[in-house]
Amino acid sequence: MQIAHIIGGIVSIVGSLFLLLGALGIVRMPDAYNRIQAGTKATTLGTLLFLAGIGIAEPGWLPKLAVLILFILFTNPVSSHVLARAAHHIGIALTSRTVADKLREHEEAARD
Repeated sequence: MQIAHIIGGIVSIVGSLFLLLGALGIVRMPDAYNRIQAGTKATTLGTLLFLAGIGIAEPGWLPKLAVLILFILFTNPVSSHVLARAAHHIGIALTSRTVADKLREHEEAARD
């Protein structure tokens, strides 16, 4: 029983580190699109690891945590995609270091 708590704690700490890295990515990235991407990837993995660590430490909570994990797996990527598309649609500028805007190219090709 004690070893499960230790392993669960370690997995939860690793998840917390990914959440911290996601927060740092949001601060450090140059534009909204990169911030959305950095935040989503790191927080999805961080949250999943954190919840998995809790599930390892407390196996009785695993069914409820599995539902939360599935919800996060489906909603985080979809919501970030929608936010990025909305930002692009209203014209939020990309960073000057961006070399291609494939969505704009696709939209222009569709209009022609």
